Amino acid sequence: MSVSTGTRGETVPTAPPGHPVVDTADVSALLERGRTLSAPVLRAAVDRLAPPMDTVAAYHFGWIDAQGNPADGDGGKAVRPALALLSAEAAGAAPEVGIPGAVAVELVHNFSLLHDDLMDGDEQRRHRDTVWKVHGPAQAILVGDALFALANELLLELGTVEAGRATRRLTTATRKLIDGQAQDISYEHRERVTVEECLEMEGNKTGALLACAVSIGAVLGGADDRTADKLEEYGYHLGLAFQAVDDLLGIWGDPEATGKQTWSDLRQRKKSLPVVAALAAGGPASERLGELLAADAKSADFASFSEEEFAFRAALIEEAGGREWTSQEARRQHAVAIGALDVDMPARVRAQLTALADFVVVRKR
Repeated sequence: MSVSTGTRGETVPTAPPGHPVVDTADVSALLERGRTLSAPVLRAAVDRLAPPMDTVAAYHFGWIDAQGNPADGDGGKAVRPALALLSAEAAGAAPEVGIPGAVAVELVHNFSLLHDDLMDGDEQRRHRDTVWKVHGPAQAILVGDALFALANELLLELGTVEAGRATRRLTTATRKLIDGQAQDISYEHRERVTVEECLEMEGNKTGALLACAVSIGAVLGGADDRTADKLEEYGYHLGLAFQAVDDLLGIWGDPEATGKQTWSDLRQRKKSLPVVAALAAGGPASERLGELLAADAKSADFASFSEEEFAFRAALIEEAGGREWTSQEARRQHAVAIGALDVDMPARVRAQLTALADFVVVRKR
Protein backbone atom coordinates (compact mmCIF):
# COMPACT_ATOMS: atom_id res chain seq x y z
CA MET A 1 0.00 0.00 0.00
CA SER A 2 0.92 3.61 -0.41
CA VAL A 3 -0.11 6.54 1.76
CA SER A 4 -2.35 9.44 0.89
CA THR A 5 -2.40 12.83 2.57
CA GLY A 6 -5.79 14.24 3.45
CA THR A 7 -7.14 17.66 4.31
CA ARG A 8 -4.99 18.24 7.40
CA GLY A 9 -2.21 15.99 6.21
CA GLU A 10 -3.69 12.91 7.83
CA THR A 11 -1.88 9.73 6.88
CA VAL A 12 -4.43 7.30 5.48
CA PRO A 13 -3.38 4.01 3.86
CA THR A 14 -4.42 3.51 0.25
CA ALA A 15 -4.80 0.35 -1.81
CA PRO A 16 -1.57 -1.59 -2.48
CA PRO A 17 -0.06 -1.90 -5.95
CA GLY A 18 -1.82 -4.59 -7.96
CA HIS A 19 -4.84 -4.54 -5.63
CA PRO A 20 -8.21 -3.54 -7.11
CA VAL A 21 -9.10 0.07 -6.37
CA VAL A 22 -12.06 0.33 -4.00
CA ASP A 23 -15.25 0.83 -5.98
CA THR A 24 -16.85 3.42 -3.74
CA ALA A 25 -20.22 3.07 -5.48
CA ASP A 26 -20.35 -0.66 -4.71
CA VAL A 27 -19.25 -0.12 -1.11
CA SER A 28 -21.76 2.69 -0.67
CA ALA A 29 -24.48 0.36 -1.93
CA LEU A 30 -23.46 -2.33 0.59
CA LEU A 31 -23.46 0.18 3.43
CA GLU A 32 -26.80 1.59 2.35
CA ARG A 33 -28.29 -1.90 2.13
CA GLY A 34 -27.15 -2.65 5.67
CA ARG A 35 -28.57 0.63 6.92
CA THR A 36 -31.88 0.31 5.06
CA LEU A 37 -32.61 -3.29 6.04
CA SER A 38 -31.61 -2.91 9.67
CA ALA A 39 -33.10 0.54 10.37
CA PRO A 40 -36.78 -0.48 10.80
CA VAL A 41 -35.84 -3.29 13.20
CA LEU A 42 -33.47 -0.99 15.08
CA ARG A 43 -36.15 1.68 15.45
CA ALA A 44 -38.69 -0.88 16.61
CA ALA A 45 -36.24 -2.12 19.23
CA VAL A 46 -35.61 1.40 20.53
CA ASP A 47 -39.37 1.99 20.69
CA ARG A 48 -39.53 -0.72 23.38
CA LEU A 49 -37.60 1.48 25.80
CA ALA A 50 -39.50 3.32 28.52
CA PRO A 51 -39.61 7.12 28.39
CA PRO A 52 -37.43 9.12 28.43
CA MET A 53 -34.90 6.48 27.37
CA ASP A 54 -36.61 6.02 24.00
CA THR A 55 -36.22 9.74 23.26
CA VAL A 56 -32.62 9.84 24.48
CA ALA A 57 -31.74 6.84 22.31
CA ALA A 58 -33.47 8.43 19.31
CA TYR A 59 -31.33 11.53 19.82
CA HIS A 60 -28.18 9.41 20.01
CA PHE A 61 -29.02 7.65 16.74
CA GLY A 62 -29.65 11.00 15.04
CA TRP A 63 -33.38 10.50 14.49
CA ILE A 64 -34.36 13.60 16.48
CA ASP A 65 -32.60 16.77 17.60
CA ALA A 66 -32.09 17.95 21.18
CA GLN A 67 -35.57 19.56 21.15
CA GLY A 68 -37.24 16.34 20.00
CA ASN A 69 -37.82 17.45 16.41
CA PRO A 70 -37.28 14.93 13.59
CA ALA A 71 -33.72 15.03 12.29
CA ASP A 72 -31.67 13.42 9.59
CA GLY A 73 -28.48 13.06 11.59
CA ASP A 74 -25.31 11.18 10.77
CA GLY A 75 -25.98 7.67 12.06
CA GLY A 76 -22.47 6.43 11.40
CA LYS A 77 -20.94 4.43 8.58
CA ALA A 78 -23.09 1.29 9.12
CA VAL A 79 -20.08 -0.97 8.51
CA ARG A 80 -21.20 -3.53 11.09
CA PRO A 81 -24.72 -4.04 9.69
CA ALA A 82 -23.26 -4.36 6.19
CA LEU A 83 -20.84 -7.03 7.43
CA ALA A 84 -23.59 -8.95 9.22
CA LEU A 85 -25.71 -9.17 6.06
CA LEU A 86 -22.73 -10.23 3.97
CA SER A 87 -21.94 -12.78 6.66
CA ALA A 88 -25.31 -14.44 6.11
CA GLU A 89 -24.65 -14.56 2.38
CA ALA A 90 -21.23 -16.10 3.02
CA ALA A 91 -23.10 -19.03 4.59
CA GLY A 92 -25.39 -19.32 1.56
CA ALA A 93 -28.38 -17.68 3.25
CA ALA A 94 -30.38 -14.64 2.21
CA PRO A 95 -29.01 -11.33 3.55
CA GLU A 96 -32.26 -10.80 5.49
CA VAL A 97 -31.31 -13.75 7.72
CA GLY A 98 -28.55 -11.58 9.14
CA ILE A 99 -30.80 -8.64 10.09
CA PRO A 100 -31.34 -9.63 13.77
CA GLY A 101 -27.59 -10.08 14.12
CA ALA A 102 -26.92 -6.76 12.40
CA VAL A 103 -29.26 -4.93 14.76
CA ALA A 104 -27.94 -6.72 17.84
CA VAL A 105 -24.36 -5.79 17.01
CA GLU A 106 -25.38 -2.21 16.26
CA LEU A 107 -27.13 -1.97 19.63
CA VAL A 108 -24.04 -3.22 21.44
CA HIS A 109 -21.83 -0.85 19.46
CA ASN A 110 -23.97 2.12 20.45
CA PHE A 111 -24.13 0.96 24.06
CA SER A 112 -20.35 1.23 24.06
CA LEU A 113 -20.39 4.66 22.40
CA LEU A 114 -22.78 6.09 24.99
CA HIS A 115 -20.64 4.88 27.87
CA ASP A 116 -17.30 5.68 26.21
CA ASP A 117 -18.32 9.27 25.47
CA LEU A 118 -19.16 9.78 29.13
CA MET A 119 -16.01 8.09 30.44
CA ASP A 120 -13.77 9.90 27.97
CA GLY A 121 -15.48 13.27 28.45
CA ASP A 122 -16.17 13.55 24.71
CA GLU A 123 -18.59 16.38 24.02
CA GLN A 124 -19.00 15.81 20.28
CA ARG A 125 -19.96 12.76 18.23
CA ARG A 126 -21.15 12.75 14.64
CA HIS A 127 -20.98 16.55 14.49
CA ARG A 128 -23.23 17.28 17.48
CA ASP A 129 -23.31 17.19 21.27
CA THR A 130 -23.08 13.78 22.89
CA VAL A 131 -25.93 12.29 24.92
CA TRP A 132 -24.35 12.85 28.32
CA LYS A 133 -23.85 16.53 27.53
CA VAL A 134 -27.45 17.04 26.37
CA HIS A 135 -29.38 14.65 28.62
CA GLY A 136 -26.96 14.09 31.48
CA PRO A 137 -24.65 11.26 32.59
CA ALA A 138 -27.43 9.18 34.20
CA GLN A 139 -29.36 8.90 30.95
CA ALA A 140 -26.22 8.02 29.00
CA ILE A 141 -25.57 5.14 31.41
CA LEU A 142 -29.17 3.91 31.52
CA VAL A 143 -29.75 4.04 27.77
CA GLY A 144 -26.45 2.29 27.13
CA ASP A 145 -27.43 -0.51 29.53
CA ALA A 146 -30.85 -0.77 27.89
CA LEU A 147 -29.38 -1.09 24.40
CA PHE A 148 -27.14 -3.95 25.56
CA ALA A 149 -30.15 -5.76 27.06
CA LEU A 150 -32.17 -5.21 23.86
CA ALA A 151 -29.40 -6.74 21.75
CA ASN A 152 -29.57 -10.04 23.59
CA GLU A 153 -33.37 -9.93 23.76
CA LEU A 154 -33.67 -9.57 19.97
CA LEU A 155 -31.49 -12.59 19.29
CA LEU A 156 -32.99 -14.87 21.94
CA GLU A 157 -36.52 -14.08 20.74
CA LEU A 158 -35.70 -16.01 17.55
CA GLY A 159 -35.84 -19.16 19.66
CA THR A 160 -33.53 -21.22 17.45
CA VAL A 161 -30.34 -23.15 18.11
CA GLU A 162 -28.55 -20.75 15.76
CA ALA A 163 -29.82 -17.79 17.79
CA GLY A 164 -28.33 -19.31 20.93
CA ARG A 165 -24.97 -19.74 19.19
CA ALA A 166 -25.14 -16.18 17.90
CA THR A 167 -25.94 -14.82 21.37
CA ARG A 168 -22.94 -16.60 22.86
CA ARG A 169 -20.68 -14.97 20.29
CA LEU A 170 -22.23 -11.56 20.94
CA THR A 171 -21.87 -11.76 24.72
CA THR A 172 -18.26 -12.93 24.42
CA ALA A 173 -17.50 -10.04 22.07
CA THR A 174 -19.20 -7.60 24.45
CA ARG A 175 -17.13 -8.82 27.39
CA LYS A 176 -13.95 -8.34 25.34
CA LEU A 177 -15.12 -4.89 24.28
CA ILE A 178 -15.57 -3.92 27.94
CA ASP A 179 -12.14 -5.38 28.74
CA GLY A 180 -10.70 -3.15 26.02
CA GLN A 181 -12.35 -0.01 27.39
CA ALA A 182 -11.05 -0.81 30.88
CA GLN A 183 -7.56 -1.24 29.46
CA ASP A 184 -7.86 2.01 27.51
CA ILE A 185 -8.80 3.97 30.62
CA SER A 186 -6.05 2.41 32.73
CA TYR A 187 -3.44 3.20 30.07
CA GLU A 188 -4.29 6.91 30.21
CA HIS A 189 -2.79 6.99 33.70
CA ARG A 190 0.41 5.17 32.82
CA GLU A 191 3.49 6.90 31.48
CA ARG A 192 4.41 4.00 29.20
CA VAL A 193 2.38 1.33 27.39
CA THR A 194 3.95 -1.27 25.12
CA VAL A 195 2.91 -1.68 21.51
CA GLU A 196 1.78 -5.22 22.35
CA GLU A 197 -0.46 -3.94 25.15
CA CYS A 198 -1.93 -1.31 22.86
CA LEU A 199 -2.70 -3.86 20.14
CA GLU A 200 -4.31 -6.18 22.71
CA MET A 201 -6.47 -3.34 23.98
CA GLU A 202 -7.53 -2.30 20.48
CA GLY A 203 -8.19 -5.90 19.51
CA ASN A 204 -10.60 -6.12 22.43
CA LYS A 205 -12.16 -2.70 22.06
CA THR A 206 -12.65 -2.66 18.30
CA GLY A 207 -11.66 -6.01 16.81
CA ALA A 208 -13.94 -8.20 18.93
CA LEU A 209 -17.21 -6.57 17.89
CA LEU A 210 -16.28 -6.32 14.21
CA ALA A 211 -15.32 -10.00 14.40
CA CYS A 212 -18.75 -10.75 15.83
CA ALA A 213 -20.49 -8.64 13.18
CA VAL A 214 -18.94 -10.60 10.34
CA SER A 215 -19.72 -14.01 11.84
CA ILE A 216 -23.11 -13.51 13.45
CA GLY A 217 -25.08 -13.51 10.21
CA ALA A 218 -23.31 -16.68 9.10
CA VAL A 219 -24.18 -18.37 12.39
CA LEU A 220 -27.83 -17.35 12.03
CA GLY A 221 -27.65 -18.75 8.50
CA GLY A 222 -26.52 -22.14 9.78
CA ALA A 223 -22.76 -21.92 9.14
CA ASP A 224 -20.50 -24.34 10.98
CA ASP A 225 -18.02 -23.12 13.58
CA ARG A 226 -15.03 -23.33 11.22
CA THR A 227 -16.63 -20.93 8.75
CA ALA A 228 -17.77 -18.60 11.53
CA ASP A 229 -14.32 -18.67 13.14
CA LYS A 230 -12.58 -17.76 9.86
CA LEU A 231 -14.99 -14.88 9.36
CA GLU A 232 -14.28 -13.77 12.93
CA GLU A 233 -10.57 -13.84 12.13
CA TYR A 234 -11.20 -11.56 9.16
CA GLY A 235 -13.29 -9.23 11.31
CA TYR A 236 -10.79 -9.14 14.17
CA HIS A 237 -7.88 -8.08 11.97
CA LEU A 238 -10.13 -5.71 10.05
CA GLY A 239 -10.97 -4.17 13.42
CA LEU A 240 -7.28 -3.66 14.18
CA ALA A 241 -6.78 -2.03 10.78
CA PHE A 242 -9.87 0.12 11.37
CA GLN A 243 -8.57 1.23 14.77
CA ALA A 244 -5.11 2.00 13.43
CA VAL A 245 -6.67 4.37 10.89
CA ASP A 246 -8.93 5.76 13.63
CA ASP A 247 -5.85 6.46 15.73
CA LEU A 248 -4.30 8.40 12.86
CA LEU A 249 -7.48 10.41 12.45
CA GLY A 250 -7.66 10.96 16.22
CA ILE A 251 -4.52 13.05 15.96
CA TRP A 252 -4.30 14.32 12.38
CA GLY A 253 -7.89 14.02 11.15
CA ASP A 254 -9.89 16.94 9.82
CA PRO A 255 -12.53 17.93 12.43
CA GLU A 256 -14.95 18.73 9.60
CA ALA A 257 -14.76 15.09 8.53
CA THR A 258 -14.36 13.33 11.89
CA GLY A 259 -16.84 15.40 13.89
CA LYS A 260 -14.34 15.63 16.77
CA GLN A 261 -12.03 18.33 18.08
CA THR A 262 -8.58 18.89 16.63
CA TRP A 263 -5.94 16.64 18.23
CA SER A 264 -8.82 14.86 20.04
CA ASP A 265 -6.82 11.83 21.22
CA LEU A 266 -3.98 14.02 22.48
CA ARG A 267 -6.46 16.11 24.48
CA GLN A 268 -7.63 12.92 26.19
CA ARG A 269 -4.07 11.66 26.82
CA LYS A 270 -4.86 8.48 24.94
CA LYS A 271 -2.06 5.96 24.53
CA SER A 272 -3.04 5.29 20.92
CA LEU A 273 -0.84 3.43 18.44
CA PRO A 274 0.98 6.48 17.01
CA VAL A 275 1.85 7.67 20.52
CA VAL A 276 2.93 4.24 21.79
CA ALA A 277 4.96 3.50 18.65
CA ALA A 278 6.67 6.90 18.84
CA LEU A 279 7.59 6.40 22.49
CA ALA A 280 9.00 2.95 21.72
CA ALA A 281 11.08 4.16 18.77
CA GLY A 282 13.88 5.84 20.69
CA GLY A 283 15.80 8.88 19.51
CA PRO A 284 15.62 12.61 20.35
CA ALA A 285 11.99 13.16 19.25
CA SER A 286 10.83 10.07 21.15
CA GLU A 287 12.66 11.12 24.30
CA ARG A 288 11.34 14.68 24.13
CA LEU A 289 7.80 13.39 23.58
CA GLY A 290 8.13 11.14 26.61
CA GLU A 291 9.28 14.04 28.76
CA LEU A 292 6.37 16.23 27.64
CA LEU A 293 3.73 13.53 28.13
CA ALA A 294 5.09 12.73 31.60
CA ALA A 295 4.86 16.43 32.50
CA ASP A 296 1.39 16.67 30.93
CA ALA A 297 0.11 13.85 33.14
CA LYS A 298 0.98 15.95 36.21
CA SER A 299 -0.31 19.24 34.85
CA ALA A 300 -3.50 20.74 36.19
CA ASP A 301 -3.60 23.11 33.22
CA PHE A 302 -3.58 20.41 30.55
CA ALA A 303 -7.12 21.22 29.40
CA SER A 304 -6.12 24.81 28.68
CA PHE A 305 -3.16 23.95 26.44
CA SER A 306 -3.03 25.94 23.22
CA GLU A 307 -3.47 24.51 19.76
CA GLU A 308 0.23 25.11 19.16
CA GLU A 309 1.19 22.97 22.13
CA PHE A 310 -0.89 20.03 20.88
CA ALA A 311 0.44 20.55 17.36
CA PHE A 312 4.00 20.36 18.70
CA ARG A 313 3.28 17.00 20.35
CA ALA A 314 1.75 15.72 17.12
CA ALA A 315 4.86 16.84 15.23
CA LEU A 316 7.09 14.97 17.68
CA ILE A 317 5.02 11.80 17.24
CA GLU A 318 5.45 12.08 13.49
CA GLU A 319 9.17 12.82 13.73
CA ALA A 320 9.68 9.79 15.98
CA GLY A 321 7.98 7.59 13.37
CA GLY A 322 4.69 6.90 15.16
CA ARG A 323 2.57 8.12 12.29
CA GLU A 324 4.27 6.03 9.63
CA TRP A 325 4.45 2.93 11.84
CA THR A 326 0.70 3.10 12.47
CA SER A 327 0.00 3.51 8.76
CA GLN A 328 2.10 0.42 8.05
CA GLU A 329 0.31 -1.52 10.81
CA ALA A 330 -3.05 -0.68 9.23
CA ARG A 331 -1.79 -2.12 5.96
CA ARG A 332 -0.44 -5.25 7.66
CA GLN A 333 -3.67 -5.95 9.54
CA HIS A 334 -5.64 -5.35 6.33
CA ALA A 335 -3.55 -8.02 4.56
CA VAL A 336 -4.07 -10.53 7.37
CA ALA A 337 -7.82 -9.88 7.29
CA ILE A 338 -8.02 -10.53 3.55
CA GLY A 339 -5.98 -13.73 3.98
CA ALA A 340 -8.57 -15.08 6.41
CA LEU A 341 -11.22 -15.10 3.67
CA ASP A 342 -9.76 -18.38 2.37
CA VAL A 343 -12.94 -20.26 3.21
CA ASP A 344 -15.77 -21.64 1.08
CA MET A 345 -18.14 -18.82 0.16
CA PRO A 346 -19.59 -17.29 -3.02
CA ALA A 347 -16.92 -15.42 -4.99
CA ARG A 348 -19.16 -12.33 -5.12
CA VAL A 349 -19.38 -12.22 -1.31
CA ARG A 350 -15.61 -12.61 -0.94
CA ALA A 351 -15.09 -9.71 -3.35
CA GLN A 352 -17.55 -7.56 -1.40
CA LEU A 353 -15.88 -8.36 1.93
CA THR A 354 -12.56 -7.41 0.35
CA ALA A 355 -14.02 -4.13 -0.92
CA LEU A 356 -15.40 -3.31 2.52
CA ALA A 357 -12.00 -4.02 4.06
CA ASP A 358 -10.39 -1.66 1.56
CA PHE A 359 -12.97 1.01 2.41
CA VAL A 360 -12.33 0.72 6.13
CA VAL A 361 -8.60 1.22 5.69
CA VAL A 362 -8.70 4.10 3.20
CA ARG A 363 -11.51 6.03 4.91
CA LYS A 364 -10.92 9.59 6.13
CA ARG A 365 -13.43 9.69 8.97
